[in-house]
Amino acid sequence: MTQINAAGLDYAALNSAVRGAEPQCRITNCLGQRFIGAGMSDKQITIDGVPGNALGAYLNGAEISVHGNAQDAVGDTMNKGRIVVHGSVGDAAGYAMRGGEIYVRDNAGYRTGIHMKAYGDIQPVLVIGGRVGSFLGEYLAGGRIIVLGLHRDGKQIVSNFPGAGMHGGRMYLRSDCRDILFPKQVSCHPATPEELAEIAGPVETFCRLFGRDAREILNGPFTVVTPDSHNPYRQMYVAN
Repeated sequence: MTQINAAGLDYAALNSAVRGAEPQCRITNCLGQRFIGAGMSDKQITIDGVPGNALGAYLNGAEISVHGNAQDAVGDTMNKGRIVVHGSVGDAAGYAMRGGEIYVRDNAGYRTGIHMKAYGDIQPVLVIGGRVGSFLGEYLAGGRIIVLGLHRDGKQIVSNFPGAGMHGGRMYLRSDCRDILFPKQVSCHPATPEELAEIAGPVETFCRLFGRDAREILNGPFTVVTPDSHNPYRQMYVAN
């Protein structure tokens, strides 16, 4: 395993070191360097510290594990692979994600999962252990977003307008969502046993990664959010 001390390295020098490293590498003293792991397919990268924006952007099969928080745009447009964050992430995690998995132990910011999409059997999965900010799943076109509500700060599991512009995919929120303001383009209903079975695998993976009890989590109330139309903007145009 290659050990890389990121102290004093800018993002370009750090990423050059990662590209030249052995298949397994560990980055220590990471503090805000951007684009770590971007486009990589053959690395297992462990990070101690706080990586900067666009961690794992365009990821193409590599695995990244962060022991700390991460900043904005984690997994931007990733194709496949896995990103695990033992902390919280900033805004726009999973932006335009089209494959692979992201697991976040704690909370996520605004516009989590925006523009996620799927193709055939390739279904991206984004799991947030705590709560998320407004506009969760904005313009969601495919894939699965799972928010588990394991936070303990008393805030709602998701802020305003989850699913705005949503026209594909599904969101699973571990809450009855009685006080959540949803846009008109989506439908919400309590999860059926069949729908819970669909997310059992990702939830079990989350629990293995972070030391939680999958049975306890899956016994909680889940609300499933689906698009109400394949053309959520239909009402905005004169000619339909």
